[in-house]
Amino acid sequence: MRTPYNCLKSWTCLLAGLILMMASCKRTDFPVDKGGTPGAVSFSASPKASNANIVDFKNESGGFKAIWDLGNGTSGEGNTISGSYPEAGTYTVKLTVFTKEGFASVTKQVVIAQTNTDMLRGPEYDALTGTATNVNGKTWVIEKGTVGHLGLGPITGSTDEWFKAGPEEKKAFGIYDDEMTFNLNGWKYTYANNGTTYANKDNAKDLGVTGATEDVMVNYTPPANMTWKLVFSGGKKFINISDNGFIAYYTGASQYEILSITNDQMYLRTTSKAVGDQAWYLRLSRKGFVPEPPVVVEKPLKAANLSDDFDAAGNVTWLAENITYKRAYDNPAPLTGNTSAKVGFYAKKDGVDFQYGNLQATLTHRLDLSTKNKLRMKVFLPSYNDFAKVNPKVAVKLQNSLLGGDAWTTQRDVAKVISVFNSWVELEFDFSAYAADKVYDRIVVQLGGEGHPNPGIFYIDDFEFK
Repeated sequence: MRTPYNCLKSWTCLLAGLILMMASCKRTDFPVDKGGTPGAVSFSASPKASNANIVDFKNESGGFKAIWDLGNGTSGEGNTISGSYPEAGTYTVKLTVFTKEGFASVTKQVVIAQTNTDMLRGPEYDALTGTATNVNGKTWVIEKGTVGHLGLGPITGSTDEWFKAGPEEKKAFGIYDDEMTFNLNGWKYTYANNGTTYANKDNAKDLGVTGATEDVMVNYTPPANMTWKLVFSGGKKFINISDNGFIAYYTGASQYEILSITNDQMYLRTTSKAVGDQAWYLRLSRKGFVPEPPVVVEKPLKAANLSDDFDAAGNVTWLAENITYKRAYDNPAPLTGNTSAKVGFYAKKDGVDFQYGNLQATLTHRLDLSTKNKLRMKVFLPSYNDFAKVNPKVAVKLQNSLLGGDAWTTQRDVAKVISVFNSWVELEFDFSAYAADKVYDRIVVQLGGEGHPNPGIFYIDDFEFK
């Protein structure tokens, strides 16, 4: 059947109109700040009848998202939120409302008439300061003899899985004579650093050191009139320090989450101003307190078989430290020597921060090298790597994980230099010379050498220690 011309024409016009309408509608991928103090954004602030130092806030502006800065060191999201203000004073609260047209903000001052001392009491206050009767406050120091007194992990994690400082590992950097005193009287915080501070390399520029490639000790005079406060937010407890103050190790942050605290010991987590994916950990002790050495449960000595073909499940759990690692990666060269469909992908990253990257496995037992002492694996080194910059070397290291950050100091290292590229090469690493050693529970595999910032891509397969 023929389509009438008028009908066809109308559909054509409709289609054209739709196209024009779509073209004229500009999609906004990100909200746009409308600027100023828009009258359309408003919120209410209502002190609780039972406690005037707790204020309920309500967004009265609509929108699909409301973000709050409560002016007391906490923030939150939602159309309603409560803020805690134990101390008398004037607090500036900011509400930012998002709509389909963008976002805009408004601020309002909240006046708290009286300090509620009942809100300033509790186990955290007492443990941190020694209670209000301790007129000089309580002084804390870095717990230098404990593994992990300084640690590093991913911001998305909850442990210092990337790095744990060994006992007194940082004694050359002036961190162990630093004293941090918290006083409940006047909320005074004193940081006595004896003239020098240990600074994280990525944030050392804030203290006047530029171009640092390693953490450094810097000359630094702390502010004289710093204060502190405890903040309770989202079920977590934080120490906030004024005037960009910090605790012993400078990362650019002034807020510390209290992971645990007793009268004698404290474990804190903080962030890095310059590197958003880092979380730093600090262990502190009350000055004069001598921690009992941890009870070390020695792992059993075993001659267990270890294997991983990087496809089906093996019995080795790998941790990628400062490399890019992918399990079950398509074999780049399923040729003679290795026809496996899947292998392990190992990429050495570019930059000085990644020059000691590796793939490692910490075992549940110590290796009995008197019975099993030969490790084998296959490797593939593509020729497109710049081997004038990247070392065509494969190293296997055995370490004692109980030494924490000092594990490398007693390691056993066997290395092979590869001269054949674009082919699978089977290697054997012989540790029989160390058959009497009975302390190693960690296997470290490192490709491309170390001590240089140059990247490289490698493949591994058929790992076994039998």
